Amino acid sequence: MEMALFFLILSLAVEGAWGGGDNGEALFSASKLEMFVDELPDMPRLRGYEVRDGVPVAGNLTIGMYEKTWNFHRDLPPTRVFAFGTSKETATVPGPTIEALQGVPTHVTWTNHLPSRHILPWDPTLPAPRPHAGGVPTVVHLHGGVHPPHSDGNSLAWFTSSFSATGPKWSRPTFFYPNAQPPGSLWYHDHAMALTRVNLLAGLFGAYSLLAPALESPLRLPSGPRFDLPLVVFDRSFFSDGSIYMNSTGNNPHIHPQWQPEYFGDAIIVNGKAWPFLAVRRRRYRFRIINASNARFFRFFFTNGLRFVHVASDSVYLPRPVSSKKFLLAPSEIADVIVDFSRSPTDSTILANDAPYPYPSGDPADEINGRVMKFVIGRRREEDSSRIPERLFQYPAPAVHRAAKTRYIAMYEYESATGEPTHLYLNGKSFLEPATETPREGSSEVWHVINLTDDNHPLHIHLAVFVVLEQRELVDADGFKDCMMRLNNAIKCRVADHAKGKRYSAPRYERGWKNVFKVRPGCVTRILVRFRPLGPKKGKYPFNSTEEPGYVYHCHILDHEDNEMMRPLKLIP
Repeated sequence: MEMALFFLILSLAVEGAWGGGDNGEALFSASKLEMFVDELPDMPRLRGYEVRDGVPVAGNLTIGMYEKTWNFHRDLPPTRVFAFGTSKETATVPGPTIEALQGVPTHVTWTNHLPSRHILPWDPTLPAPRPHAGGVPTVVHLHGGVHPPHSDGNSLAWFTSSFSATGPKWSRPTFFYPNAQPPGSLWYHDHAMALTRVNLLAGLFGAYSLLAPALESPLRLPSGPRFDLPLVVFDRSFFSDGSIYMNSTGNNPHIHPQWQPEYFGDAIIVNGKAWPFLAVRRRRYRFRIINASNARFFRFFFTNGLRFVHVASDSVYLPRPVSSKKFLLAPSEIADVIVDFSRSPTDSTILANDAPYPYPSGDPADEINGRVMKFVIGRRREEDSSRIPERLFQYPAPAVHRAAKTRYIAMYEYESATGEPTHLYLNGKSFLEPATETPREGSSEVWHVINLTDDNHPLHIHLAVFVVLEQRELVDADGFKDCMMRLNNAIKCRVADHAKGKRYSAPRYERGWKNVFKVRPGCVTRILVRFRPLGPKKGKYPFNSTEEPGYVYHCHILDHEDNEMMRPLKLIP
């Protein structure tokens, strides 16, 4: 009782300092919003490079984080958000799409103009920063980027308004993105310790496209701002006054006053609008679909049977295009797809979703969250110079026999006496404990990722890329889990004897190099992780990847990451 009272007082004290809470309004029913009445926005585009005498050179951007209002739907009152932009007036949710060129560096100075109070509730029992000045802490991570540790957006490198307070790992305001990696789709988002879920819910994320015209133009994929579009998909719930709803009472309030294991919103948002529509021509389009949700998985399909042609997964092109009628996208994953509307049997179609939430054993999608957006298709077939090539890009094949080390990464979920989750760990360790994963720069390793929970966890590894080799169900999963909860040692618990159940292989459209993969519950997922550049240049990265503060790997369900399903990753020379 005394501990519960302490946490309640602490919560009220911190919330009064800079945390938002319940605004007293009634929860708004998303079913009252008419679907497909707002047009899909094309987010502002910023060039991450300059052109001098016809030659592209390194670019310098200053992008701020601002509090403002945003209209998520025609019939919903304006919503207070945190938004990225070059000014408060131009800031958007999602933020502007940064277009960078391969081999041409981009320098971004991220500035924090956020207020002293957060617009959402946050939990003081999580290891969130306690700034002495400046308001809400943030730090930006370029997801899928290959860049120096000081520009990775380490969770302890946070900063507040005007850099009046900074975290223990903060070193500089300007981040350096070499853009030396293969072309592909990335995204940027807040990564502050234990605040990532609320800062993203508030709106701090955006798309980043790394382009290589000399390499990509011969492919003749759909291109240009009209036919190559990012679709940033996420879910939100709202109060009747338009403000974002987030449950302010935890599932274990005597342990965590506010933290809930997953956030799910009723309204499905694409590029900042709830259930938008897009008028398209009868031709091919390229969509870079980013799942920017906290916890919601999407299993996308078209209601009229149109197919997707996958050309890339996450930030890397596939060797060959792969066709699918339906595909699953976890939080933070990116699907780079071509859709040929000339093949549509109808004049409109809905991009739909049937993934349960939480995935895979939660509630089924319903009429509200089972619809994503509508495409209104022109009747006349248009001339289309784009194509889908037989081959895309060839990157190094996974060389398992050259792996320098084998590691075992166990995913744990701990529960209270009532059976409710309290926190999640990787290998039984918190984020703040010293790094135990210390691969050598230039090496590859085989990781056996052991999921001892009932959830599917999208594993994200910073800096590295990896290939999924296989997934195997655990035999006598309960007995193995009991052993692991006691010993926390996969070898002593004979993981090799247990990982002999049903075998799953990655879908064909996810068999290339990735930076996120969905780790099935009750399974061991074996991946080959590459800690060296992917492309024609072999050896070291074009920067010091071994310096402080290093990198991290984590579950990308943000509510899990914040409590503390994340571990440091330190490369050594």
